[in-house]
Amino acid sequence: MSGNKFTRRGFLKTLGLTMGAMALEPTYNKVQAANNLVGRNKKPSTECLPVRTLGSGNAAFDVSALGFGVMGMTYNRSQHPGKKQCIRLLHEAVDRGITLFDTAIIYGPLTNEILAGEALSEFRGKINVTTKFGHEVINGKGTGRQDSRPATIRRYCEESLRRLKTDCIPMFYQHRFDPNTPIEDVAGTISDLIKEGKVLHWGMCEVSPETIRKAHAECPLTAIQSEYHLMHRLVEENGVLDVCKNLGIGFVPYSPLNRGFLGGCINEYTVFDHNNDNRHTLPRFQPEAMRANTRIVNVLQNFGRERGMTSSQVALGWLLQKEPFIVPIPGTTKLSHLEENLRTLDFEVSSEEWDELELAVAQIPVVGDRYNAEQQKQVGF
Repeated sequence: MSGNKFTRRGFLKTLGLTMGAMALEPTYNKVQAANNLVGRNKKPSTECLPVRTLGSGNAAFDVSALGFGVMGMTYNRSQHPGKKQCIRLLHEAVDRGITLFDTAIIYGPLTNEILAGEALSEFRGKINVTTKFGHEVINGKGTGRQDSRPATIRRYCEESLRRLKTDCIPMFYQHRFDPNTPIEDVAGTISDLIKEGKVLHWGMCEVSPETIRKAHAECPLTAIQSEYHLMHRLVEENGVLDVCKNLGIGFVPYSPLNRGFLGGCINEYTVFDHNNDNRHTLPRFQPEAMRANTRIVNVLQNFGRERGMTSSQVALGWLLQKEPFIVPIPGTTKLSHLEENLRTLDFEVSSEEWDELELAVAQIPVVGDRYNAEQQKQVGF
């Protein structure tokens, strides 16, 4: 990747030479044995991935270059494996070096935080589980309203601490902007929680540059989280990426594979579970839109064939090369996809090649809005 040479490349080359002898050993032993061969026997496997820094100064937060979005393990992504299988996969992600895991109160609601707490609390101090407040949840159900009043933030913080089985939230995001609560009040409340040691860093999701500036002036932000991928590049156009760069704030793209679409496994014939998948409500995931947008996936697949990459790896690699303060958080319920995502870090592609990809994708109009009208109202710009 242009300007980024990952040390994991050498590690995996050595690992490939030893896979046959270790084929029957547990995954943990494989990683440890490979570490021994490259003189790293005293270092944990979590050092295998490159590190990136979200935020700056006192708000700086070091994490793995790729994170893991936990949401789809219980929420909005149709059928999913049972709890044991999900926990096993999350443990695999830890073993393979991921240190940033993302969840939220509204995912479930509550069930996703509970899963993250059960699966990941034993790794406290080694990894970071971030979560989000803002969507109103009453009696375990989302109301569709926003509530970021100071008292509510404090209550949500305490409840998230219990579900995550921890005494400190590494990063607490405002999930959506609350038009009824001044952002200065939100930032002030988070500042107090940081002083009390209940929160280490904070971030915001889907907000405007003006809101980011106001919030950052009150309490320095570590990261902004917004949708960003080759089919949705609004943060390049509306100034969000620029303000992050200028203020030293990290950026965490959610849905970096466009809710799985850029991976090439979803098409016009895909049937989404109406009880646990929001994609059937989104204009961009209607059959006619997916049929038209498949041309974009074909461009990524063609680009990848010449470089030995899958379309998912192309999509993630494009994001990673955009800025060193960008940390995508793809989610999955499959070990094969976890492997695929992490191996994105093995490839080096020149800036000129990425420019060619952007130009090719830009020739194809994206069909369908990303949200329906109701969901779009919750976006803060």
